[in-house]
Amino acid sequence: MKVLLTFPPQWTPISPHFAIPSLSGQLKAAGFETFVCDLNIDFYDKVLTPSYVLNSASRALQAQDELLREIGKYHSPDKAFSDYPFDIQNKMVRYSKVKEYITKRADDLVNIPKFVGDAKAALKDKDVFYKPEILIKSMSILDEALDIVSLPYYPSKISLDTYSNPFFRFNFETIKYFVFDKDTNIFIDYYKSKMDKIKAVGANYIGVSINSSSQIIPGLTLANMLKLHTDAHINIGGNFFGRVVDEVVKREEFFELFCHSLLVEEGELPVVELARHLNGEISVEDVSNLVYPKDGKIVVNNKKTPMKLDDMANVCLDGFEFEKYFAPEIILPFQSSRGCYWGKCSFCDQGFGQNFNVKNPDKLIDEFKQIKQKYGIDKFEFIDESVGPAYLKELSGKLEKSDVKVNYFMDARLERAFDKEVLKSAYNTGLKMLLWGLESGSKRIMELINKGIDIDKRLDILKDSSDAGIWNFAFIFFGFPAETKEEAMQTIDLIVNSRDIIHSYGRSVFTMGKHTRLRENPEVYGITKIYPAQDEFMPSHTFESAGMQKQELSDVLKLCTSTCHRAYNNPLWMYLRYREYLFLYLCKYSRKEVSEYKLNL
Repeated sequence: MKVLLTFPPQWTPISPHFAIPSLSGQLKAAGFETFVCDLNIDFYDKVLTPSYVLNSASRALQAQDELLREIGKYHSPDKAFSDYPFDIQNKMVRYSKVKEYITKRADDLVNIPKFVGDAKAALKDKDVFYKPEILIKSMSILDEALDIVSLPYYPSKISLDTYSNPFFRFNFETIKYFVFDKDTNIFIDYYKSKMDKIKAVGANYIGVSINSSSQIIPGLTLANMLKLHTDAHINIGGNFFGRVVDEVVKREEFFELFCHSLLVEEGELPVVELARHLNGEISVEDVSNLVYPKDGKIVVNNKKTPMKLDDMANVCLDGFEFEKYFAPEIILPFQSSRGCYWGKCSFCDQGFGQNFNVKNPDKLIDEFKQIKQKYGIDKFEFIDESVGPAYLKELSGKLEKSDVKVNYFMDARLERAFDKEVLKSAYNTGLKMLLWGLESGSKRIMELINKGIDIDKRLDILKDSSDAGIWNFAFIFFGFPAETKEEAMQTIDLIVNSRDIIHSYGRSVFTMGKHTRLRENPEVYGITKIYPAQDEFMPSHTFESAGMQKQELSDVLKLCTSTCHRAYNNPLWMYLRYREYLFLYLCKYSRKEVSEYKLNL
């Protein structure tokens, strides 16, 4: 019995995603021969080469005449853009984009392929990476290279951050179109080049992990090709389709095209059960959390209590090609808990499908030690929803007494229990950065969010953290349904006036996930109307509210960017772009050096 776990594009190619090492660990501990294939990093590694980028430029240029002929068959001066067939709309946009590129950026089509190899190498080089001007220039070259790689498939576009298409919609018909459309799907040819290697594994069970919207098209393209070209049982797991499983079960065609089964919610127990079923040990009905077609209908098996983190096998990174990742060192995603110990914020649905439980710090430290000894990894990103102050105190206390030396960063809530002693002890054991949920400068909005903290003490905690030597990263967001422009300005003012203790920030825009608490009493939050999702696989809802309207929100976002950019005076951290890169710089240099570095771009 052989199992192959695959991770399709698109995910930021800095480090392995947590899911595959975790599932691989469980399967191997259960005695199953398990292989892994991170197609995401392999894809980026392949397309960001001089030959691939040059070939993409040539293909885009050579297609111009054919595109024009195709468009010309339908062209009429009286037609609006929306009157043209869908495939012609795509071709019209692609033709315009390539023409614009030739007119404005012709030199890039020649020069970028020459530079892309050195640029990619710079992100992996332990010396060059820590030279900010070279690193930032290298990232810019990779951005431009991916623009060229995308040209033959435009308006589909791949970047280091996402895979997108302005015509994409979260409905089954549109998803099918873009999965099978060779003109816009950049992944079809890539997967064809990998299929012989995948088939050579001889897997009986192949898992495809789809965790975000940017993985829908590449993930389902992979699943379809695996279903067509292998004899394996194809199972789709990951976070995304579990959130919309109520719609998936209405479409038997989803299973006909893409997979034999779907696993929802936490997967460590079900993947082993599915392997046992396929090995003839248990019936399909005994596989928890499994969704599959049977006798003309879709069956949804019962759920079981997920495995406790303390009962799980250690993560397994065998088979990962560390040298391909776009960083000089691996920053391994890691968990000390699942779910959120607070779990009452009105805006949040991140804990959907998870049951809260915590890993014993002794087990966690033992895993750190094993990972460091076996793989040479000593840098970790805690992907917990939030690490509590009591847990951090216990963990750092035990790390101080152990011989395990690591560096790490994590998310946390601004609770008073994060006192000076806890924060200093954590810093001394390798905590370089805390990602705090600051959210809003408005007390009224914070109360509606129901953050469960003492709002008046937030800045005191940030100061204590800063004094301990920790880099404070603040998450803020705009567009909460009841938020006014004046309240949004309070958030901007809070950031600008607290630069000595808020060393960097991340801004987002509120979206109403399908599983947020806001839906229970929308009127309390100023929501006047919630629209049912027109696209069945859309994981969020649109709404009307008494707060800022679309244009006002857009103006606030621009104002936040411009105001904070001036206030922070062109800081290095804004150009590093990724929290992982900032973390590596904090491990290499002092917080003061990173904060005060002046770019010479």
